[in-house]
Amino acid sequence: MAYGGFGGGNMQQLMRQAQQMQRKLQEAQQQIAETELTGSAAGGMVEVTIMGDKTPVAVNIKPEAVDPEDVEMLEDMVLAALNDAMKQADDLSKELLGPLGGAAGLM
Repeated sequence: MAYGGFGGGNMQQLMRQAQQMQRKLQEAQQQIAETELTGSAAGGMVEVTIMGDKTPVAVNIKPEAVDPEDVEMLEDMVLAALNDAMKQADDLSKELLGPLGGAAGLM
């Protein structure tokens, strides 16, 4: 007997589709987490590398970027490079999750 107008086949098909969507979401999330992104500032004088899940992994500063008389400028360059890397991570998430992004909160 069908409940609520859904036959057993329809419910099984919905469950399969939900499982496929969850699998695709997990694969996209794993790909994001494993992707390295490098943000830069001042023409590459400062670089910050993060993983797609926004975990920082490296900071590279060229010696010519270091001016003991202007530490504030170096701090600004590091922040700019970090923000660049974070934006790349956001863009990657939007690209790979696409329509699945809204479903992420459901899983």
